[in-house]
Amino acid sequence: MRTISQLVDSIHQEAQREPFPIDTPIYEKAGKDPLQPILFAGSLAAPPCVFGRDLGKDEVAAGQPLIGAGGRLVRSGVYQTRHGEPPPKSDRTLESVLPDVLLTNTVPYKPPGNKAYTTAVKERFRPFVAELLALHWQGNHVITLGNEAFQWFLPYSDPGAFEAFWSRDDRYEAELECDLILPDTQGSTHKALVLLPLPHPSPLNARWYKRFPELLAGRLERLAPPPGRQISMHG
Repeated sequence: MRTISQLVDSIHQEAQREPFPIDTPIYEKAGKDPLQPILFAGSLAAPPCVFGRDLGKDEVAAGQPLIGAGGRLVRSGVYQTRHGEPPPKSDRTLESVLPDVLLTNTVPYKPPGNKAYTTAVKERFRPFVAELLALHWQGNHVITLGNEAFQWFLPYSDPGAFEAFWSRDDRYEAELECDLILPDTQGSTHKALVLLPLPHPSPLNARWYKRFPELLAGRLERLAPPPGRQISMHG
């Protein structure tokens, strides 16, 4: 199995192989290489993974997923679950929560504007994200943010059951099991995952935005990590 550093290098090489849409000015403003992936932040030993759509300008600047306005809602929820109180407003990045969660996205790059990446781009980088989840992350519970993040897992579930689950009124409180499959030269690696979908934490999502903190708290309460050594980093 290749290391995390080797995985990140492989993504970088794939990005160089053929052009795809990327918000180059945002990377240049931040002094970052547009083709250098921002794959994850947090702990590979954390029980929950929070899985978003893609990066925003704040994420590019910080070199971490989920650190902008929506990401702060996520990080605040993780902090409150651990400490039993809201985080201090003076703590802008809430990096103290990183030992308790893995943060990643469907694609480790920022698309131009705020438009989601096409299916072709998501499929191009799918093997790398799947490898992160299947081989490097030790957890099994994935909290997805919004439709795009949840739909990324469709290939690993029965399509009928998947769509039926998404049509449920209680989908943001229910769970769906899936089988993450990572093809390799020796066959396939399988990893059982439990999906815990949530709405996208954006003020534009008027129906669900105010309820997001309580829904996230419900997801996190039973997944609080036990005390002990953790592997924290970002890549």
